[in-house]
Amino acid sequence: MAPKIKDVAKRAGVSVTTVSRVLNDEKYVKDDLKARVRRAIDELGYTPSHIARSLVRKKTNLLGVIVPDITSSFYSTILSNIEKTASLNGYNLIVCNIIEDIDKEYKYLQVFKEMRVEGIIIMHEKLNDEIRELIGKLDIPIIFSSVKPVDQSFISVIIDDYHAAYDATQYLIQLGHERIGFIGGDMRDMTSGQNRYVGYTQAFQDSGLEIEEEYIFFGDYKPQSGYNVMKEMLKCEPRPSAVFAVSDDMAVGAMNCIHDHGLSVPEDISVIGFDGSQLTDLVRPRLTSMEQPIDEMGKVTVDTLLDLISDEPKGAQEDVILKHKLVERNSCQPYKNRTKV
Repeated sequence: MAPKIKDVAKRAGVSVTTVSRVLNDEKYVKDDLKARVRRAIDELGYTPSHIARSLVRKKTNLLGVIVPDITSSFYSTILSNIEKTASLNGYNLIVCNIIEDIDKEYKYLQVFKEMRVEGIIIMHEKLNDEIRELIGKLDIPIIFSSVKPVDQSFISVIIDDYHAAYDATQYLIQLGHERIGFIGGDMRDMTSGQNRYVGYTQAFQDSGLEIEEEYIFFGDYKPQSGYNVMKEMLKCEPRPSAVFAVSDDMAVGAMNCIHDHGLSVPEDISVIGFDGSQLTDLVRPRLTSMEQPIDEMGKVTVDTLLDLISDEPKGAQEDVILKHKLVERNSCQPYKNRTKV
């Protein structure tokens, strides 16, 4: 059987309380006693229980993270930066991938409560009444990252998705494109769904251009979704000269579809994505994208949450809005009056 703390105390000839104080680096333990306890630990191969120590210290150094889809290039990148920042601050993560399953989210939130996590990061905004009620009752600091639920008072770390989509569409318009296809996201999402769609339509209105409903499609943020939607868009006559997809993953799927149909990006159709994920430099041509500061977003999310966890929060109790920027690569070019349709 694995040695217990009482076995260490017996070997060292001290009390269990003394062993506990040594394990927790508490003061007022004589150096000779510390040495005896540490020697006994090494001889017995004793490993202290993280849970037991957490109960004593009333501090687990655990953060719970709810991710809607870890296979997404955006979420995997931001999660990597969340983990890095948490680790630098002495915290570990419990990551739960719900794959858009709200029932899973409720279960995982209960697990977070039982595990006594010190803070929770939620990275999606589809909340049912049951979850709203639960997170309202949890006595745990909660922060939303990359999303802003419309009916929640929790702090969010986000960009201005409306203006980012507006700027992406205006970029294509300034290149001379008027037939601009739109591959949107889930319209149940206020942040990445509705706000980006409204930004797209408002750019058309402000430019005095007519919105072509036949060029507007919606997907689920994944590459295959972008591919399938682009396949339908190519049936339009005339086809669009440019496409704006609200995720890099869907933009890459659209580019693959364009190539599979004997067309070229950007010579035949310009494509712009959204997020600035690692995919943008991996595909050919390299993808122009409206970039979210993903690295900064992960770091700021953790820093803001740890401030909420602290006994004396120093930051303002309001949303943190980070700046977006257009990163031009090789997937867009000025419109040319093509004869190839």
